[in-house]
Amino acid sequence: MHPDQPLSDKEFDELDQFLLSDRCADDGMTMDSLHGYLTALAIGPEVVPMTEWLPRVWGSYADEGPKFKSEKEAQRIVSLIGRFMNEVAITFEVAPKEYEPLYCEHEVDGRRLIDAEGWAWGFWEGMNLRALAWEPIWSSDLAGILEPVYLLGAEEIEEEEMPLVDDPVKRHKLAIELEAAIPHIYKFWLPHRKSAVATVRRDESKVGRNDPCPCGSGKKYKKCCGAGQADD
Repeated sequence: MHPDQPLSDKEFDELDQFLLSDRCADDGMTMDSLHGYLTALAIGPEVVPMTEWLPRVWGSYADEGPKFKSEKEAQRIVSLIGRFMNEVAITFEVAPKEYEPLYCEHEVDGRRLIDAEGWAWGFWEGMNLRALAWEPIWSSDLAGILEPVYLLGAEEIEEEEMPLVDDPVKRHKLAIELEAAIPHIYKFWLPHRKSAVATVRRDESKVGRNDPCPCGSGKKYKKCCGAGQADD
């Protein structure tokens, strides 16, 4: 499967089920938080290598990774996550207006409300991976539109801020504000950022079949994400 190919519905469900399974840590990312995380990485100020950002997907299993049934399954899941990342990055590269955050929904008193806390937490984690590089936006005119990310995604907020998120309707409104903020965040960093997609493609083209796999598994590329590809 080409690395730029978007996940099919079946592949999306496959990854979703794995992340929700008992083979992943309870504090690992689910599809909504993973999408927020990858979004922050795709539109942020610096390109972060997969070897650095992938372990954080696994939460408290960051050091040893999930309990994969086999090496083949590990290759498969890492490949799906890599393609999910490329899907997000390519959307911003070629059709940013088509981007939509992967929010959850729930019903409250007969109303369908957006639950963006998981997505926002993932985005917040992505920002914290390069917290120093993100600092200029906090001192810019856009600082105010980042408030929903902080309120919904931060591990802890101030006690006096709790009334801003203490009911589902307020959180629903913050989710809408957060979605509206994403294009502005993307445009803020665009002049300062190398093309994430170009970088991913260039790095992939340089990986030899006997080189260490860029996913961080420690295996040779031909024995990991490059398995099944023809030798040059």
